Amino acid sequence: MCEFEVLLDGRKVFEEAVYLKREDGNLLAINILGQEKNLGEVTIEEVDVSSEKLVLTDDS
Repeated sequence: MCEFEVLLDGRKVFEEAVYLKREDGNLLAINILGQEKNLGEVTIEEVDVSSEKLVLTDDS
């Protein structure tokens, strides 16, 4: 299975993300343990499956 390291504006903000969903304009990430993190109003800039990296930028 592919778990992503989530980077926001160049810094790691979440690990082992397996699910992402936009809710009310915010991006919600859930990891393999079921832990959730609201990442706020962000844009997905890059999804790199081979290096398991998800790159976001802040929209606010």
